[in-house]
Amino acid sequence: MKLVIISGRSGSGKSSALNQLEDEGYFCIDNLPLSLLGDLVRELSASTQSEYHHAAVCIDARNTPADLAHFDEIMAQIKPFVDLQIVVLDADDQTLVKRFSETRRRHPLSNKEVALAEALHTERQRLEPILMAADLTIDTSGLTIHELRSAIRERLIEGEALGMTVQILSFGFKRGLPVDADFVFDLRMLPNPHWDESLRAQTGQDEPVQKFLQEKPDVARMLVMIRDFLTTWLPELAKGNRSYVTIALGCTGGQHRSVYMAEMLAKAMAEEPYNLQIRHRELQGRKQHDAPG
Repeated sequence: MKLVIISGRSGSGKSSALNQLEDEGYFCIDNLPLSLLGDLVRELSASTQSEYHHAAVCIDARNTPADLAHFDEIMAQIKPFVDLQIVVLDADDQTLVKRFSETRRRHPLSNKEVALAEALHTERQRLEPILMAADLTIDTSGLTIHELRSAIRERLIEGEALGMTVQILSFGFKRGLPVDADFVFDLRMLPNPHWDESLRAQTGQDEPVQKFLQEKPDVARMLVMIRDFLTTWLPELAKGNRSYVTIALGCTGGQHRSVYMAEMLAKAMAEEPYNLQIRHRELQGRKQHDAPG
């Protein structure tokens, strides 16, 4: 039986992720007490019903601190009986505060004495054992509900049949490092199209910006070095049964150099035996849609 544990801080999109898995045919339970997980696994593993071949449970800071402290022990107990994947959703503090403000919902750890910012900090501390054990972390800061549901489907459902999923992510350092990055490559030393006024409003997906960068020898040299590093070491990760890897490429604003490099790297690795996905964090962040629930 395949078991997916969904976790993360409140407001990061756990409900949307669980809803997507339920739509994909998973047997889903929200806010399961961690102390009952072993009993659930034994019950579902003994069942002959086909819908119990895939299950997902949401375990988060609504559990007691005492139960969360024993997370590693409980995982060790159930791993012999399930194909276990731990998926953590998160977003930056500013995004989470904004989501709570928009929905007017109360954070489960906040009250008259505990402000939202403090509750978010406490929540991260309580979830530390789960965060450290995560097989996949998804940063939902710039994602809409629909984009998050697509990410869950692509990475957990479609990617399952295609081997290791490698996400190539462009981002801007001015908005901080992506929380789901496994490898980070800094491109800020490369020539910057931002200083050409005719290119400033465009992105690395536009032909004039691409032509500008293609003419710079250091850009081509950087692309070759990153590709060679990844084609050398990704197979070693795959040997360890790693399912998900995120390659983050960053420049100052996440609009020109990192976007171009992500597109070119995906083309350079197109023949590699991975499920390749591209995401441009800052370009997605421009969209104004509903935030994940």
